[in-house]
Amino acid sequence: MTFRYPLKTELTLNKEDTNQRQPFIEKKSTIDTTSLPSSFEAENEIINNNSSSLIMASIPRRSDWKKDKYNISLLIFLYLLQSVPVGIAGSIPLIIQTYGTSWSQQAVFSFAFWPFSLKLIWAPIVDALYIKRYGRRKTWLIPVQYITGLVMIVLSYHINDILLATKTSANNQPHIYFLTLIFFCLSFLVATQDVCVDGWALSMLSRENIGWASTCTSVGQVAGYFLGNAVFLTLESKDFTNRYIRRPLNMEMQSIGLITLSGFLLFWGIIFIISTTLIALLKHEIDENYDLHEPHFSLIETYKVLLKIFRLPSIQSIAVILLTAKIGFAATDAMTGLELIERGVTRDSLALLAIPLIPLQIILPFLISKYTTGTKPLNIYIKSYPYRLVVGIIMAIFVYYTSKFQNYDKTFPWYYYTLAIFIYSIYQIFVCIMYVSQMSFCAQVSDPKIGGTYITLLNILSNLGNHWTSTTVLYAADYLTWKKCSLDSTQCETTIEEKNCQTLGGVCRPSIEPYFIEIIICTIAGIIWLLWKYQTIVHLQYLSISAWQIRNNRSKSQLLQEDDESSSIITA
Repeated sequence: MTFRYPLKTELTLNKEDTNQRQPFIEKKSTIDTTSLPSSFEAENEIINNNSSSLIMASIPRRSDWKKDKYNISLLIFLYLLQSVPVGIAGSIPLIIQTYGTSWSQQAVFSFAFWPFSLKLIWAPIVDALYIKRYGRRKTWLIPVQYITGLVMIVLSYHINDILLATKTSANNQPHIYFLTLIFFCLSFLVATQDVCVDGWALSMLSRENIGWASTCTSVGQVAGYFLGNAVFLTLESKDFTNRYIRRPLNMEMQSIGLITLSGFLLFWGIIFIISTTLIALLKHEIDENYDLHEPHFSLIETYKVLLKIFRLPSIQSIAVILLTAKIGFAATDAMTGLELIERGVTRDSLALLAIPLIPLQIILPFLISKYTTGTKPLNIYIKSYPYRLVVGIIMAIFVYYTSKFQNYDKTFPWYYYTLAIFIYSIYQIFVCIMYVSQMSFCAQVSDPKIGGTYITLLNILSNLGNHWTSTTVLYAADYLTWKKCSLDSTQCETTIEEKNCQTLGGVCRPSIEPYFIEIIICTIAGIIWLLWKYQTIVHLQYLSISAWQIRNNRSKSQLLQEDDESSSIITA
C-alpha cells in the first residue's frame, strides 16, 4: 500500500500542455447565443504576478477524439454505472409522495444525496492511498464497485418490506429516516466511485482530449439516471405496462408492472459485479505523469495541499459562485415534480415525460463540444442563466393550470403532455448547457496529480450548492403552507382544526401553494445573484492558468510551508 501522493515540483509543461490547460474550457457551449450585454473587450488582459506584462489566454490545441475513443467509451460507461443507483434513489421521493408524505419528510430524504456534497472529506484518501502495482484509481474503483453491487443485491430482498412499512405505518417518520440512511450509504459508495472516475479521466485521456471529460460525464450520467429513474418508473407502472405492452401483445393483465424495484436492484447489482470484474481483468491503468524520482506527499500533506488550494483567491471566488448559483432554480428543480403528483399526474407519466428529452441530453454535449476549447467558455453559462429563470416561471404557470387540463376520469389529454414536454425540453437545454460548461471548467483547471481531489473540490461545491438550496426549499414549504377548510374557509393550522374540518365533511386545502411562493422568492433571488456575480464570472475567464494552481516550481517543503498568492486577486 502506497501512502505517498506524487506531485511535480517543477513546472514541466511544454508549450502545447500550457495551451491546453487553459481555465474554463467547457463543453456544450453555444457562445454565439447571447442574452446579456458583453463588456469582455475591456477585460481581455490580466496582470501576472511574475511580471508586469499583460498576457492573453492562449488558444488550446484542437482535440482528436478518435485517439481516445476506447477510453471515452469506458468513461461514459463508468459514469452511466454510477448514475443508475442515483436514478433509483431519485425515484424514491416520487414513490413516497403517493404515500402522503409531507414536504419536511421529503426534505429529510433529500439528505440521501448529500454524500456528493461531502466527498471532499475522503477524496484525498482516495488520491493518496493506493497500491502502486494495481493502479491509483483501480485500487479504490474495483472494491467500491463490488461493494455497491453487493449492497444493491442485498437491498433487493428487503426494499419491498421497507416501502410497505413506510406506506402503512401510522407514524412513518422512523421509516423515512431508515430509508434515507440506506440510500445515504449507497450514495456514499457511488460518490467514492465518482472521485475515482473523475481522477482517472484526467490521466486516461490525452491532454488535447481532456475537454472530453465533461462530455463523458454528462452523457454517461444522463444515460445512467435515465435508466435508473425514467425507465424504471415507466416499466414499474402497472397502468403503463398493461395498456401499452401487455394489451398490444395479448398478454394477461397483472396488478404489477413489467419490473419491480426489487428485481431492478438485483439486476443492476449483478451488472456491477460482472462489469467490475471485466474492468479489473482487462483494463490496465497507466499514469503517464507518474515519476519515481518525484517527491511524494503523504496523506496529511495532501490535506495541507488542499488547504492551500482553498486559499487561492480564484478558488474562493468560484466557490461562492458554485455554492449560490442554484438559488434561483431551487424551487423549480426540487418541487415541480412533486407538485405535479399532488395535482394528479402519475409518477409513470412523469417518467414518460423525460424519455423524449434523453436523446437531446445525450446529443447536445457532442453538438456543442467544439465550442468548449474557446478562451471564454463561461459566456454561455451566464447567457443561459436568465433564460433558465424565465422558463422556470413559465413552468410554474403551467403547473398552476394543470388541474384545468384534467379529464373527468383523472387522466390528462395528449396535448397536455405535448405542452409539458415542450416546456421541460426548453428548460433542460439550459440546464444541460450550464452543467456541462461547469463540469468542463472543473476538468480544465484540475492538476492531474491531484486530480481526484482538485476536481472533486470543485464538483462538490456545485453539488453542495444544489443540495443545500433544495433541502432548504423543501423544509421551508411546510412553514409557508396556510390551509383552509373547503366548507367555510376556516383555518386548518392545527391537527384539531383539520379533524374538525374532516368531521364536517370538508377537506383542508392550501389557500396558496408553497410551491408558487417559493418560485417567486427564488426567481427574485436569482435575478439579484446574476447582477451580483455577472462581472466576477466575466473576470474569471481571463485569469492565467497559474491563478488556479498552487506553485509547483517550489521544493516540497516550500510548497507546504509558504503562503502562496494568486497572480490575480478576485474578490467574491
